Amino acid sequence: MKKEITPAENIINNVCKIKKNESVLIIANPATDFIAQELYTAANQAGAKTSLIYQNSKTSFDNAEKTVLAAIGTNPDVCFSISENKLGKDPDATANPYKNDNGEPFTHIFDYLLEGKKSMRAVWTPGITEDMYNRTVNINYGELAERCKRLEKIFENAINVQVTAAGGTNISVPVYGRKLMNDDGDFSKPGTGGNIPAGEVFISPLVGKCQGVIVYDGSMTFSDGDSILETPITCKVENGYVTEISGGEEAKRLLKTITEAENRSIEYEKNGKLPEGQGAIYKKNARNIGELGIGLNPAASITGNMLEDEKAFRTCHFAIGENYDNDAPSLIHLDGVVRNPTITLTYDDGSTRTILSDGTLQI
Repeated sequence: MKKEITPAENIINNVCKIKKNESVLIIANPATDFIAQELYTAANQAGAKTSLIYQNSKTSFDNAEKTVLAAIGTNPDVCFSISENKLGKDPDATANPYKNDNGEPFTHIFDYLLEGKKSMRAVWTPGITEDMYNRTVNINYGELAERCKRLEKIFENAINVQVTAAGGTNISVPVYGRKLMNDDGDFSKPGTGGNIPAGEVFISPLVGKCQGVIVYDGSMTFSDGDSILETPITCKVENGYVTEISGGEEAKRLLKTITEAENRSIEYEKNGKLPEGQGAIYKKNARNIGELGIGLNPAASITGNMLEDEKAFRTCHFAIGENYDNDAPSLIHLDGVVRNPTITLTYDDGSTRTILSDGTLQI
């Protein structure tokens, strides 16, 4: 009888495909100790040279500890950020961004090594719990990768994405020239990485172009954590930016987080934490629609923890703040889930294709 592998063994051997003598860095918080220890043991069993470092839990606005940033700076082959909330910002890189050979700026050493130099592969798990880890990791990654590949092909030559939902969402998302990205659970090559649990595709809308209304009716990320929404949050979007936020107490909580990011952006520039002229840009992008994503993990559900919620079938999510194409920097990236969306692509030849209908995949 074949021995069932643990989630950690699946991640180490099948997701990251860690080899003997590779350097592996695991960054954890006390609350994520169980998962970190399992990964440490599995990496050692694979023959890796493994290091484990702890820091206290960080929020969206906190800096990572200097020792943690220095450890990442050693450029490990694989880096795991097993965070109760966030890894934490890189203040030096925020003030003086790293740049790759093309001059593209990176405000965190983690992102620079992963996406800029493409010398590292990585896993990050903001908000992971032991329950989520045990339920959502051991999925069929071959099937997930196939879903992602089909959607990547379907998105080729798309110029616009229209998203509607019974809850009231109706928004046009221009994507001409943008590439669909994925979190397919294959982080085996330098420069690749993503979440565990894996299971989504996502794209950065063209900056300044989205028009319409988003009604978040699943869950939402705030600066102090994630929550299932008791009352939907309605965001009016004009020329790519959120102009109005309405709803109940959760809408006020979202506005408070965005306002804090706006104010901190100006403050950071004054204090030299952002380059001159960047404060106003970061402030503006605190209201940017930075991502449209589609959940593809069959084991995920809406629990009030965004790491899992955004991967759930029958959902899409929109992020407010920073995007993934590095042309809309912000201090925040706040994901929010829309239930049972209908998503229709329009192509440059005028044709259309619906890929979700009331939440059901049509691929």
